[in-house]
Amino acid sequence: MTFDLNFYKSHSTFLVAVDCIIFGFHNNEIKLLVHHRAMEPEKGGLSLMGGFVQKDESVEQAASNILSNLTGLENIFMEQVKVYGELHRDPGERVISCAYYALIDINAYDESLLKNHHAFWVSLDKASELIFDHSQMVKDALAILRRKAVLEPIGFNLLSEKFTLTQLQSLYEAIYGKSLDKRNFRKKMQSLNFIEKLDEIDKSCSKKGAYFYKFKEDGNRSSEIVNYEF
Repeated sequence: MTFDLNFYKSHSTFLVAVDCIIFGFHNNEIKLLVHHRAMEPEKGGLSLMGGFVQKDESVEQAASNILSNLTGLENIFMEQVKVYGELHRDPGERVISCAYYALIDINAYDESLLKNHHAFWVSLDKASELIFDHSQMVKDALAILRRKAVLEPIGFNLLSEKFTLTQLQSLYEAIYGKSLDKRNFRKKMQSLNFIEKLDEIDKSCSKKGAYFYKFKEDGNRSSEIVNYEF
């Protein structure tokens, strides 16, 4: 098979990058993993973690490699947000970026790796300070997270394997940015068939304690979910 190389050469070439919106959950708050950009333009600015796609990797592999190198974790929940290709989104060069969002358990990652990459966690309210169009990426990723949280049990990626209903409610309140009625929340969680009660009790916060729960690996969607919003 022969190829018309002139056809390809006659078209413009661009840099392709991946940017990773990495969410974690700590102290009842959704956190965002960022770093200070090490080069111009916007040197020192607050930036998402990312990099250019190399010749020997796919776009998804590039995102996976960034996450693995940063956290030391494998099989991280990751989904594509969208492609960002505005002409002047990066003042340095024409760069088309494919953004992915990822959810990780902050208690499970290798903190030393983050230090090696000069990465650190910030609150979501810092997203407005991000360089380029990174703040829009965070907004788009958060909108996806909020939609999916009522459709499937993606929250288990942000929590430890065992959790109390209070901890679970704190997570959903952090995702949606508002308080939720305790009775209604627990009733809804039970109806969605996402979680199951364990025989273990957490007594770290009170003498009576609270039962631990875990997400079901085969949790089924309830027909109620489709029209339900927190």
